[in-house]
Amino acid sequence: MVQSLSSRFIGRLKARDPEAWFELWQIFGPVIQGTLTRWGRGIIGAETVRDLSQETLAALSDAIDRHDPNKGARFSTWLLAIARHTLGDELDRRNALKRGSGKRPASYDDSWSAGKLPDAGIAYENAVFRAKVAAAIRQTEVESDFMDFAIYRMRVFDGKPGKDVALNLGVSEPTVSRRLSKVRTVLRGRLSEVIGTYSFTPEELAEAERNGLALNPKKADDTHFDDALAEIYHAQVDSPPGANPIEHR
Repeated sequence: MVQSLSSRFIGRLKARDPEAWFELWQIFGPVIQGTLTRWGRGIIGAETVRDLSQETLAALSDAIDRHDPNKGARFSTWLLAIARHTLGDELDRRNALKRGSGKRPASYDDSWSAGKLPDAGIAYENAVFRAKVAAAIRQTEVESDFMDFAIYRMRVFDGKPGKDVALNLGVSEPTVSRRLSKVRTVLRGRLSEVIGTYSFTPEELAEAERNGLALNPKKADDTHFDDALAEIYHAQVDSPPGANPIEHR
């Protein structure tokens, strides 16, 4: 899966596929914005954060041909290195202006190689993983019948008992269970696709299992899967602004 979905996605980026770049921004853009905000520590405002995030994506566009997923570097960490470089340029520019100097920011080059990537930190990698899960949830919501997803949301994300969900929606409890299972099946499929597309190392692929999201239904405990997904969902919803919150239709 690492070599198929993720390599195919990198190929789309290198081919300048606009849909691929939009997908990339949906997944990683808000996480990068949140990271730049934390790095800026109040020195840079929200508008500058947005500008730097766009500059990061532009720099990535210039450098994407040099990314080799076969080297085993996380794409998210590589992107973080570019974001840090972009922020460094902005801070250098501001310092130069304060000194009355015309120091020119360094340009992006191969000095940001896999061997010199900054430490992403657990918080950042967790945010990236949650962003992947959020994308899978959004895709599932769009793909699912409105009533089916409403049942899943109420039962899993809102934590309502099946009896209450059935009563609120005017359906039987067996119907709740059946539609719950239907959405869960779609969710597992979308999670497999999203994680496979945006993961470039075996470690990243294993994140779902480590977080309780068994994607193979034959080896899964459905209740455990739902509980783990709800925990990730609420961690994402409660995350700080700019951390790619899960949006609803």
